[in-house]
Amino acid sequence: MKQKHGRRIASLEPTPLKHPKFVVREHRLGSKYADLADADGPNGLVLGDSLAVLSNMPESSVQTVVTSPPYWSLRDYGIDGQVGLNETVYAYIDSLADLFDQVLRVLRDDGTLWLNIGDSYTSGNRGWRAPDKKNRARAMSLRPPTPEGLKDKDLIGVPWRIAFALQERGWYLRSEVIWQKPNAQPESVRDRPTRAHEQVFLFSKSERYVYDVDAVKGPNDRRLRSVWDIRTRANRAASGHFATFPTELVDRCIRITSAPGDLVLDPFLGSGTTALSAGALNRRFCGVELNPDYLDMSRSRLVDAGFEELVSEEDQGEKGGRAGAAL
Repeated sequence: MKQKHGRRIASLEPTPLKHPKFVVREHRLGSKYADLADADGPNGLVLGDSLAVLSNMPESSVQTVVTSPPYWSLRDYGIDGQVGLNETVYAYIDSLADLFDQVLRVLRDDGTLWLNIGDSYTSGNRGWRAPDKKNRARAMSLRPPTPEGLKDKDLIGVPWRIAFALQERGWYLRSEVIWQKPNAQPESVRDRPTRAHEQVFLFSKSERYVYDVDAVKGPNDRRLRSVWDIRTRANRAASGHFATFPTELVDRCIRITSAPGDLVLDPFLGSGTTALSAGALNRRFCGVELNPDYLDMSRSRLVDAGFEELVSEEDQGEKGGRAGAAL
């Protein structure tokens, strides 16, 4: 056992789950998630709006959060209420800051947040974006106008604007990690360097928090640095999702700031990588996703990895009610 900031932590080496199980729920008015505070509670995927779900989660129930919200004005995921297509970048930042107020509430006092966020450029007041010859997924039929106070072709600085907004809301901004992508997507642009990195910010709820400096080592067994070279990897099981976390990136975050049995949260679950990594490392997990297609993708990836899907109490109650009505 190790002692970290007043809390005893078991070894962070992964211990395969003997009976990995999870439930899938749909958030409804009045839904509660008290079982998340139970160390023996189930792993869960929740279909619904992240803010609505988190507002009904028990406080101080989550040890660490690893997440990557949809980036502003970069993708249209085709779902009503999605984050990222806000009319202005300032509305986008405010909506995320409101959500992370709830994340702060559900975190333990020694809990942490790893936030991956990408930057973008102003649209030049074009209401669309043509597909890049080298990256056709960048095409969009709708784009917001250039934000007030910025110029055409400006790099907006979205990651740092969000980081400062969360800092103002009470978060401790502890580190900026540069995720360097050795196999970054090429770009056709010819008047600036091709972007080959993204930011991953480490926030904490309190001045002292769980951080195991020995959990992950850098090259030559040195202490981990703030630039992480991690390749992006195609995943056939997540081929319908535009952007998937590399498992190696998520694993690092989870190992460093949690212990086996702790609850890991991803309020923007996407294709489910955070849930898969948490489960493989013997952590409990809760993932929230607004898009039903992506939730199904996460469910399938968990099942394919050996997790057993259980019937939720809500589904059992509905089935019982329908059976009673048939009688």
